[in-house]
Amino acid sequence: MIQLNVSKPTSLVNRKKAILLLDNDTVFYGKSVGKIGTSTGEICFNTGMTGYQEIFTDPSYYGQLVIMNNVHIGNYGIKNTEFESGNIKVEGVILKSFSHIFSRAGADESLQNYLERNHKVGISDIDTRALVRHIRDKGAMNAIISSETDDLHYLKEKLASVPRMAGLELSSKVSTQKAYLYGSDSAQKRVAVLDYGIKENILRCLAHEELQLLVFPYNTTLKEIEKWEPHAYHLSNGPGDPSVMKKEIQVIQEIMQTGKPVFGICLGHQLLAESIGIETFKMKNGHRGINHPVKNLISGKSEITSQNHGFAVSAEAIKKHKDVEVTHINLNDNTIEGFRLKNRPIYCVQYHPEAAPGPWDSRYLFRQFAEMIS
Repeated sequence: MIQLNVSKPTSLVNRKKAILLLDNDTVFYGKSVGKIGTSTGEICFNTGMTGYQEIFTDPSYYGQLVIMNNVHIGNYGIKNTEFESGNIKVEGVILKSFSHIFSRAGADESLQNYLERNHKVGISDIDTRALVRHIRDKGAMNAIISSETDDLHYLKEKLASVPRMAGLELSSKVSTQKAYLYGSDSAQKRVAVLDYGIKENILRCLAHEELQLLVFPYNTTLKEIEKWEPHAYHLSNGPGDPSVMKKEIQVIQEIMQTGKPVFGICLGHQLLAESIGIETFKMKNGHRGINHPVKNLISGKSEITSQNHGFAVSAEAIKKHKDVEVTHINLNDNTIEGFRLKNRPIYCVQYHPEAAPGPWDSRYLFRQFAEMIS
């Protein structure tokens, strides 16, 4: 028998009216979700049918309001072992149908309670299909959610002060403040991890390959990292515009000179590109979901991948770099999904091979990295 669980009664009566305003003056009206309040950020959408808990706690979403394309959200609650970071990283959530009732036996609490505890604002009962079609046509833009006021003049003024994602450095908002060990301390291969906003499951996947990890803050110098004498480096995922992270790019250039293996994911992939003079750019909508087809140009096989990024590596610029080989391309739009250096043990991918949520087609990349380390 399935046991239904219900949120606290106070959550049920707090379903106030809510408003979503885009910065092109498009307005949607709905009902409040989570904390009563106001939240701003860049609006984006995720096409995944599952995994809202992992999505909401993914540091790469920092500064964004996330539309969930799947209709029913909250129906399987929250489980304490499935977080991708210590707390919710999205600025707000935008939903079609929100469920206070969850029927997952292993769940620890409702999504409503979890959003309230993390002081996150959301809106539901809006036509998310129409909203996503609008964004796909007009492109990424800033937006504001409010369940405490419907004063459009006030909301427009507040929204006008929100900075654009292009030009923002955000890793400093989500990176660890102190270095910490992860995985078995008996593992013989040591990997220094640069935390630009790393997901927990990336660390799990690296540790699974019998790698000892020391996770460093995003702005750690090479001199400080090398005191630990790592055998290799990992450059993590994270939020924000890679082109403005000049000091971090300089450190990566220094890392490359050590001759040690380097593996980058998502923002790490973009920073690697910038470090060798390949430009990145802001995408119209970005890729966010768990069903993006990618072709591995080395093996000839296709992979179904999990993705979350709003910036990408320039395909035109990468063609001009004779020492770089493109290894993966997106089969939807031919954007660059991976490359490697021909003369060094350095490679990277744009997508999320740890896939939480998502398929495991790309887990081989972690094993490949471990095998590169002598």
